[in-house]
Amino acid sequence: MEEILDNLDNRIISELRHDARVPLSDLAAALNTSRTTLRARIARLQERGEIVGFTVLTRADVMRDPVRGLMMIGIEGRGTERITRQLSGFAEVRAVHSTNGRWDVIVEIGTETLEAFDAVLTRIRRLDGIVASETNLLLKTRKAS
Repeated sequence: MEEILDNLDNRIISELRHDARVPLSDLAAALNTSRTTLRARIARLQERGEIVGFTVLTRADVMRDPVRGLMMIGIEGRGTERITRQLSGFAEVRAVHSTNGRWDVIVEIGTETLEAFDAVLTRIRRLDGIVASETNLLLKTRKAS
């Protein structure tokens, strides 16, 4: 039986997403609960698999790609598997997502310069089987997961 997260659980997860290193005493005060309750809730969320780990976002993670964007790609016929493998081999490709709707895949791209970004777009568009694409530059990220 799947347990439903209550308001406190959701608030704990939200705060930890913002800063997973916050001291328990500070987090307990912010959530208006005791440290003991907070520690037990976090342990329960981990045991149930709601929290599967903690991570660190470094300055290098954020600054690694000054130019970032999403490229939506339409693929002819049954070439999606092949093109997905090819895209995964591009050093500038950070992720390849399958999707529904008009586009077959969405590719996250990161480069040092606009010129390098344009060059990778050109290389991707030249892949056999790509019939359409649309690209959007990411201007500002407010929350990274």
